[in-house]
Amino acid sequence: MESDYEPHLSTNDVYHKKCEAMVELECGKFGCSHYRRRCKIRAPCCDEIFDCRHCHNESKNSLEVDPVDRHDVPRHDLKRVICSMCSTEQDIQQNCIQCGVCMGKYFCSKCNFFDDDVSKKQYHCDECGICRTGGKENFFHCNKCGEVLNSLFIASETVLYSCPVCSKSYCDMSPVWEKLDEEVWILCNDCGKTSEVYQDGEMIDLSYLRYLQMQQFHYSRDFYQRGRVG
Repeated sequence: MESDYEPHLSTNDVYHKKCEAMVELECGKFGCSHYRRRCKIRAPCCDEIFDCRHCHNESKNSLEVDPVDRHDVPRHDLKRVICSMCSTEQDIQQNCIQCGVCMGKYFCSKCNFFDDDVSKKQYHCDECGICRTGGKENFFHCNKCGEVLNSLFIASETVLYSCPVCSKSYCDMSPVWEKLDEEVWILCNDCGKTSEVYQDGEMIDLSYLRYLQMQQFHYSRDFYQRGRVG
């Protein structure tokens, strides 16, 4: 004998299913070339409606004839959005107060930012003050410690001239390399050959180059071991 029992969803289950439906409703069908989203913004600077701040900036900076009228919209100054589903203008929030649709799967209340394309793995960086892409777990914010710069002009020993993370020089080192070329032989790490450099017709001893290299190596090693790199 078959049972006539029919399962009933709780109020919470119904609410969550409705929320899920609102998140997916017309997702990816609205937006512009910059972002897929289900809302538009009202620019506080000129009180005009645009799909996003980039659309505003492109329009105002390329189409305005008078240079005085050209300007960018400050992202943090946005206050109002217009739902693309029901055209209701409202304060910035993730879900429309009228139809309930989710205006952006990714929403940042600090940047006033909406985006339905969550494959970018957006996240907000408080230190940078903006939203970034690539996944928060894959990045960290490097604060400006200024450790090397603080001792650059007072240190009695050789200091690092390059960033310990990206290895780029802090400043233009070409004058230093030119001076070094006048004093030492250069050993190529790729081909293993040495280039003979002469000054005033006399060959320079290679031992001086080795001394400079060892000085740089020892200081770099001690620098990292002391844990001073931020």
